[in-house]
Amino acid sequence: MVLATAAGGTVPTSRAHGRAQAASGLGAVIVEPSELGSSAGITAVYDFVLSAKKSVDMTMYELVDPAMVRDLVADDKRHVKVRVILDTNREQSRNGPAFRTLRAGGVKVVWADTSYEATHQKTITVDGTESLILSANLTEEYYSTTRDFGVFDHNQADVRAIEAVFAADFAHEPITPSNGSDLVWSPGSQAQMLRVIDGASHSLSIENEEMGDWTITDALVAAARRGVKVEVTMTRDSSYDSDWRAIVSAGGHVHLYRDSVSDLYIHAKTTVADAGFNDQNVYLGSINFSRASMDYNRELGIVTNDSAIVKDVNAVVTRDYSGCTAATDCSNYD
Repeated sequence: MVLATAAGGTVPTSRAHGRAQAASGLGAVIVEPSELGSSAGITAVYDFVLSAKKSVDMTMYELVDPAMVRDLVADDKRHVKVRVILDTNREQSRNGPAFRTLRAGGVKVVWADTSYEATHQKTITVDGTESLILSANLTEEYYSTTRDFGVFDHNQADVRAIEAVFAADFAHEPITPSNGSDLVWSPGSQAQMLRVIDGASHSLSIENEEMGDWTITDALVAAARRGVKVEVTMTRDSSYDSDWRAIVSAGGHVHLYRDSVSDLYIHAKTTVADAGFNDQNVYLGSINFSRASMDYNRELGIVTNDSAIVKDVNAVVTRDYSGCTAATDCSNYD
């Protein structure tokens, strides 16, 4: 995991998320894995957690990282208020060791509300002033091989909304989330995802782990037919063959990495629309292009036209698409 700058480089320092205040209220983009294929950049996330003076609130689908668990316990020991929500419906077994260690260490940790099909959100908020919104789980075995993104958000409308939802979810109480300035919440995110796709006039550069929602697929097909350059980069999964064929038949392009431990695994969930044009924007977060992710899970992402965010994410997505070729044994639908 590394931090990208607006210039397209990487920042090795732990406080790199504090880039110059942008009008959007968003900080640096996190890109995982690092260009060197190592997990060293995860220290930016560890340091964010350890920078807390008052509080850490974490909602996480998978927490299988002993170093992060130790950091959360260390925060509690120095009288930082630490609260953690972990998914239970799908990941209780994998999250069990972290849950038990956190509880034994004094951290307030709860299993997620079972009314959601999954609590797939991946968010950390420090001191009630800044949130890190991720597509990545905190699972150390995947840091070096899995493509993911995240963004630091210090827009106070966003942070307040994230904290309000956290409090409700921690207590297993119902809430209608606020979108703040640019947030996208599930359940109920499909309309916002469609607006990004339907609003594109020039290009759509997409990375996602899942498809299968034909409303989204049909929107991508319609975009390709109206002349939008549609490029989709994913990891091969035969479940989505029909979606990919429909996109390519309409004039879009699909590049698929092998599902192999030696290859980059596309876990990111991002859609870049019209990069480089005045109407550019980007979605990134935890929400997949699946009905469960949009309609039944607790999820969180953002949509922003912040030029630095668009540039940084688009550079990585474009490089992944271009790097997935027959020479690298990728399966392309071009």
